[in-house]
Amino acid sequence: MNACWLSDARKIPDEVMNYLRRLAVRAVEKRGHSPELIAAIFGISRSSLYEWLRRYRAYGEAALDTRTAPGALRVITRGMEGWLRKTVLRSTPVDHGYDTVLWTRKTLVELLERRFGVRVAESTVGLHLRALDLNPQQPGYRTRERNRAQVAAFLAVKFPKIQRLAERTGADIAFEDEAGVGVRTRAGRTWGARGGNANPPRWKKAWMACNSSPSSSACFGIARAP
Repeated sequence: MNACWLSDARKIPDEVMNYLRRLAVRAVEKRGHSPELIAAIFGISRSSLYEWLRRYRAYGEAALDTRTAPGALRVITRGMEGWLRKTVLRSTPVDHGYDTVLWTRKTLVELLERRFGVRVAESTVGLHLRALDLNPQQPGYRTRERNRAQVAAFLAVKFPKIQRLAERTGADIAFEDEAGVGVRTRAGRTWGARGGNANPPRWKKAWMACNSSPSSSACFGIARAP
């Protein structure tokens, strides 16, 4: 027996407590002992023993088992959870009228209220997202047009030829590139499938071009994409 059981009956395991209730009730009902005596022997209040007797007489021995609290009713249903997972993985906030591609709990709270008429806390949405095997991630912004095989072939075959040609002719090698800079904010994290890498879709950009070589300064041009 655990010593703390003697000072706090709430710490007694359910299966032990179920057995003690049966012993106490049988001592009164089968052996004819007084409730006051059994309550004193077991170290329980008389009101508790009378409650056990009431339950036993009304519903039988099974009513002496510890009853689990039912808990609060679900606000976010299974159907809503399915919608949440599909929304996070197959769309972005832009598709729902927001000026960002990053999912936040606040955004999902607003969408749940708009679509289903339920209002929940951000922490509640976070618990459901994690239960759906989703977690917050740092977005991995990658150029979709990049071809790794072509890059490897350029470095292994084409670029060495360019270097040899430049050496023979005394020319400089200049690099020209362009990059797109998103016009929407991309700071922060978003939600995605656990173990995956969230890669938000492209959006409108401002284009920047650069030409650079060891003997010349870089030049930039900026144009807003339509």
